[in-house]
Amino acid sequence: MLGGLGLDPGLVVVFDAHRRLRGPYTFGGSLLAALVPAALERSSDVVARHDIEIRAAAPDLRDRVIARREPLDARLPAEERILVPAPRRTLRIANGIAEFVRNSGVAPEVIVVDNIDEADGTDRELLATLVRRFAPERLTIVACSSKKPHDSFRGEVIKAELSALGEPENLTAARYVASDGALDDPRAAEAYLALPAAERARLHDRRAGELAATGEPSWSLGAIPYHREHGGDPAGAGVEALWTALDHCMREGFLDAAADLGARGLRLAEPETHRWWDLVQGTATALAGLGRRDEARDLYDRARRVSLDAEVHSASAYGTAMLDARHPDPARRDLGRAQGWVNEAIAISRLLPDRALRAFKLGFDLNGKALIEMRGGHADRALSLVEEAIKLAETDLPPERHPIHRMVLRANRAQLLGMLGRPEEALAALASAIAVDPSYPDYYLDRGNLLFRMGRPDAARADYETAIELSPPLPEGYYNRAQLLLATGDLDGAKADLDHVLELDPGYLDAYINRAGLLVQFGLDEQARADVTAGLVLAPGNPHLSCVLGQLEAAAGRHEEARAAFDAAVSGAPGLALAWANRATLRYETGDPQGAAADLTRALELGEDPALYFNRAIALRDLGRLEEALADLRRAGELDPGDPDIRKALEEAG
Repeated sequence: MLGGLGLDPGLVVVFDAHRRLRGPYTFGGSLLAALVPAALERSSDVVARHDIEIRAAAPDLRDRVIARREPLDARLPAEERILVPAPRRTLRIANGIAEFVRNSGVAPEVIVVDNIDEADGTDRELLATLVRRFAPERLTIVACSSKKPHDSFRGEVIKAELSALGEPENLTAARYVASDGALDDPRAAEAYLALPAAERARLHDRRAGELAATGEPSWSLGAIPYHREHGGDPAGAGVEALWTALDHCMREGFLDAAADLGARGLRLAEPETHRWWDLVQGTATALAGLGRRDEARDLYDRARRVSLDAEVHSASAYGTAMLDARHPDPARRDLGRAQGWVNEAIAISRLLPDRALRAFKLGFDLNGKALIEMRGGHADRALSLVEEAIKLAETDLPPERHPIHRMVLRANRAQLLGMLGRPEEALAALASAIAVDPSYPDYYLDRGNLLFRMGRPDAARADYETAIELSPPLPEGYYNRAQLLLATGDLDGAKADLDHVLELDPGYLDAYINRAGLLVQFGLDEQARADVTAGLVLAPGNPHLSCVLGQLEAAAGRHEEARAAFDAAVSGAPGLALAWANRATLRYETGDPQGAAADLTRALELGEDPALYFNRAIALRDLGRLEEALADLRRAGELDPGDPDIRKALEEAG
């Protein structure tokens, strides 16, 4: 097949991406396994810079790649690991792998990836990232689908595995099992299904045992759970294998795989067993993170119908409350219903007999209720709830238990203090949260934002750069630093950061908005228009992008198009002063000083600005309203006494 593609087999590395083999990052982990050993000899510093990404995507390499930036969460028992990675974490990992491949010095020129249609979402995202970030002449990627006839790249591997099974090669059913169910051969699948159930189970158990004996952890994320769930003890060994894989995937943020593993486990697990509830909770959390809220709600409802356990009912009520409170569309949140569910969770948690468990569960529920109060506009009530949860942790939990829970509570207290206009207290609360786990990047971003608002740009920048250092490639870190650089006048630095944000994440809407505005300032109108177009694909009618589009159309002399864009901007965001100001400029330039003055008045209602007063003075002067024009000029002079245009206009006005 390689010759048919016009490729020299000696220059090509071939990988099988079928998720049934090694689960998430079946391809990515195999790619890293092929490159990292040589990279360790050639450029170990590059490996060290990407320790998080390599260890996440290639668990088989964890004994060779030291964790340089290991968060506290990774060293805690399962019941204390309460952080769920953001759904976009896998994009950070994909970008980190791409940068490792680029900088390792050992990358191949051509990669062939088989069974792409059966790949996990992590591998599809990684492949898309590699394609986006590498020019074809630097790295060519050939993706092949099992849906189309082609030679199996795994042929030699399967032959070797058949020998280990002790089966003759012509037994196609054994070939199917030896391929871990990934062989694209209908005859093999039919022969496998024709075997007696006991014989199929025997083959699966033997294969699972052999894979476990290799000591390679990645098999436990794909092939081993598959074989165990089809082996002789699906409700026992199968459920345990599926749970082990699900638990790993939740820790790493591989939500698609976690949801699939959980659904498979729940088909086998006996209701009301401890592992059944673990599967319910893990699967519902994964589904919620994927935006599949109705399915998550159904699982919590099912748990309530089946179980009489107080912890199950409390956790199900809390989980249901968060589905209502955390909906990304504010118009679809049901805070009233969420309040009812979280109150039920709190009521049950207060009755738990174990003091430490009660303190943890109740604190967790109070923190959830605080979120609901905050989103309902009651930050003061939310703060009281968080402080109650903090007090519970301090008085009723053993000092060494649940450090992540304490960290989250302190960070949430900081957020609420900031909202209530108490920045110094918020800063202290964030410092105490960061002290719990200095390797956790997210709170450095939060503290950087707070410091920026407090007028301390150097300290804010240091925090942004710490977050960038502690994380796989972090678009938010570069974006926040770009905002700071814009505010401090480093336009070139801001553009470089925004360029990098969009290299990392082409779906980062705010980066398109800000870069488009910058490009207009640089006079690069065609590039700005490309950013506006790309942004409007992501968010049709976005007011900020419509405002930039209006500027571009006005500069091109297309006044009707510019007016339509500005109208859309002020209609979509009546609080966007820049849109009113830009429409005012257009109206003045097209002979409508009355409309210009009205738009500038609206812009000034949103915030005083000397340029707006100056421009309104010009419009008012043209309308013959000289006293009002003079008042505007004087106010502009008070706000910016050094502006030469304002000084000159005041002198001319006498």
